[in-house]
Amino acid sequence: MKEQILIVDDDQDQCDLLTTLVSRLDYRVTSTTSPDEALSLAASGPFDAILTDLGMSSMSGTELCARIMASRADVPVIVVTGVGSMERAVASMRAGAYDFLNKPVDSNVLGITLQRAVQHRHLRDEIKRLREQAPDAHVGSMIGDSPPMKRVLDLIGRVGPTEASVLICGETGTGKELVARAVHSAGPRRSGPFVALNCAAVPATLLESELFGHARGAFTDAKGAREGLFVRASGGTMFLDEIGEMPLEMQTKLLRALQERTVRPIGSNDELPFDTRIVTATHRDLENDVAERRFREDLYYRVNVVKIPVPPLRERGSDILMLATHFLRKAAERTRKGEVEVEMKMPPQFAAPLLEYDWPGNVRELENCMERVVALARFDHVSVEDLPEKVRAYKPDKVKLAIEDSNEILTLDELARRYILRALRIVGGNRSRAAELLGLDRRTLYRRMEKYQQASSEEGADHTPQPSLDN
Repeated sequence: MKEQILIVDDDQDQCDLLTTLVSRLDYRVTSTTSPDEALSLAASGPFDAILTDLGMSSMSGTELCARIMASRADVPVIVVTGVGSMERAVASMRAGAYDFLNKPVDSNVLGITLQRAVQHRHLRDEIKRLREQAPDAHVGSMIGDSPPMKRVLDLIGRVGPTEASVLICGETGTGKELVARAVHSAGPRRSGPFVALNCAAVPATLLESELFGHARGAFTDAKGAREGLFVRASGGTMFLDEIGEMPLEMQTKLLRALQERTVRPIGSNDELPFDTRIVTATHRDLENDVAERRFREDLYYRVNVVKIPVPPLRERGSDILMLATHFLRKAAERTRKGEVEVEMKMPPQFAAPLLEYDWPGNVRELENCMERVVALARFDHVSVEDLPEKVRAYKPDKVKLAIEDSNEILTLDELARRYILRALRIVGGNRSRAAELLGLDRRTLYRRMEKYQQASSEEGADHTPQPSLDN
């Protein structure tokens, strides 16, 4: 269904012109020359964006924007004027305007602005949906409904009820142990124990004792017999995390244990049987390790009956927001025990950096990030400023242009103008802070603002006072 735009301009000719331009951009349009009627329409209509003139006689576009924001803060408002005043642009953005355009409106610029405004609206809706859906869109502790995660959940659902050995692959921090627990919970041994061991965290000299156990007096500190994890996991699942870090000598012993389904504790002559499902995980490329003789080929095929690749967080799309919402709630409940319920509100400007950042630490890094945000949050609102600097300042290695038509590409001058306006809107019109964000000194920012204002004023007869440097 086409997105719907509301156009407000008390000049009938200008209203008709904007209606024609927007209609040609393949939007559904509702137009009015009455600001009061616009308020009524905005209060109940399913609009994706509102385009309003700034200099109307009965009610200014700034006032209209402020009143719309009071009742429909979810709908982005774009203010259009022929005056070209930077002061008025800042005033309208302080009132909550999403963007600011000068007359005569360029159809390409209008199209790009509307597209971004509509995307902004959709992002708000997505955040709201994820906030409502987050408690239900998961299997066990696994959260996500992106295509890569649906494939993971599908594999879990198919292999879980079997006794097949499972190898879980993925980058560090992607949640491989959660996948292992989900496999266990979906299987016939769900009522048995789930025993986990990180092979990389146990010294090689102790790994055999941990897995197979030891007899009393087997070595200096062995003051009593100890049951190994394989025997302890009988009737359930044994999860060997980071199996790729296991020394070759221990790989040989593990292979024999898996083949015979028995273990011999250190210092004992007795073979002890075990009955457990084997699930392993690694962040390494085991096929490459096999080729380079760092991992036994026969052990690889023994543990890799079914492989479940876990996608990195950067490939999971809107799952990032769903997980962020979950972690915000979790951290709020843990750190604000005096409150019955804390609903952390996530604005679109907070969500955008989360989607752009590449999350090298994956889900683990995202959870840590949300804990920081809650620790710094004021009341129940999160702010972009609460995010770590590396997330806020992240810039992708490659610039991606979602533009197919060369006529839609903006000039560098127009890009700079729009970027300055956006920075001013973000900081509430504070020029000093905007200059700091843009990496400019205040006088350079002032000269650029003056240049854009002069260029706009040449297209209109109305001249307004020059912007002040005082803040």
